[in-house]
Amino acid sequence: MIKVMWFLKRAEHLSLEEFRKWWVEDHAPDIVQHQAPFLKKYTIDVRVENDALPGMPAAGIADWDGIAEQWFETEADFAAIYAKPTSPTRGDTLSHVSRFQRIVVREYPIAVKG
Repeated sequence: MIKVMWFLKRAEHLSLEEFRKWWVEDHAPDIVQHQAPFLKKYTIDVRVENDALPGMPAAGIADWDGIAEQWFETEADFAAIYAKPTSPTRGDTLSHVSRFQRIVVREYPIAVKG
């Protein structure tokens, strides 16, 4: 399984709520439609407006407004989507984000005893 995490920073003209609405309600259905049948799972995490919890880092990951997690069965499935010269959703993404970055990760689930 290939897992890719995308970090997104919203465009300056969008509030955090406008960004969330665009991503979850408008953009995500297009991603799922255009990446089927290769995309196996898609999760979006949008940061909360006011993080008052203890332990907040001074800088770094908090600079991002959201994270998308995508799962593909194989590298070939990932390439079937991202090796194309054009993307039907890229223009929409670029008009709603100021920057984005991705990392490919391997999950290591850790059991938590209750």
